Amino acid sequence: MPVHLERPPEHPGVALVTLDRPERANALNPSMLSALAAAWREIADDPELHCAVVTGAGHRVFCSGMDLRETIPAAAALARGETLDPDTFEGLRSVASALLAGVDLGKPLVCAINGHARAGGFDMMLMAELRVAVPEASFGLDEVALGLYPTGNATVWLPRQIPWVHAQELLLTGRPITAQRALEIGLINEIAEPAALLDRAFDYADAIAANGPLAVRETRRGVRELLDLPLADAYARQEELGRPLRASEDAAEGARAFLEKRAPVWKGR
Repeated sequence: MPVHLERPPEHPGVALVTLDRPERANALNPSMLSALAAAWREIADDPELHCAVVTGAGHRVFCSGMDLRETIPAAAALARGETLDPDTFEGLRSVASALLAGVDLGKPLVCAINGHARAGGFDMMLMAELRVAVPEASFGLDEVALGLYPTGNATVWLPRQIPWVHAQELLLTGRPITAQRALEIGLINEIAEPAALLDRAFDYADAIAANGPLAVRETRRGVRELLDLPLADAYARQEELGRPLRASEDAAEGARAFLEKRAPVWKGR
């Protein structure tokens, strides 16, 4: 399978998604798009999963974006009104879901960037709340160099995540940047050596999964919702999100566990 979904027993509550097509730079062909979209749906629907980690197979590329050798001919055939085989059609239909473009996973995502993140791979990375990269990684949006508009997540989310001038540099020049530069402009959280990459990603994921699931879910939701609200509305919405949690069983358990100096046992209610 080009995409693997695992639930490592040593990391309870955390899923691991691996893009496994290293011989083609983990490029997203129709079958991979379908499998990736299905993996995200499974994670979103599983109440036992509280966080996910995504990485790529191999030591060179996280994800190079779309496999243009397969997706462009298929998209052109579809535009001409030709009938595609069901698997290819489903793959093309799954592009937005696979890249989490306009689709909310509903749970925090940690990206372990094992190599170059380009185009669609960059888009997918943008939807991760936390990001760790190897020193050799690079980050780039190649669309303008191909005469294309970057219709994934970049024009929507990149200027919301890093300063305007750095976002415009990536979007308009088409030139990739190094992992060190990505760290400097706040695109990633840290750089880790390849042998430690997944350990660092799981360290973040385990910390998230150990917290109150309701609190994590609503805090993540609040950050997204409040981003574009006027200040007064943002404070009002913050209270709307926070008030039910203060009355929850988990909040009472968190207080008891703190006083008793033990790990809390969350109920998710």
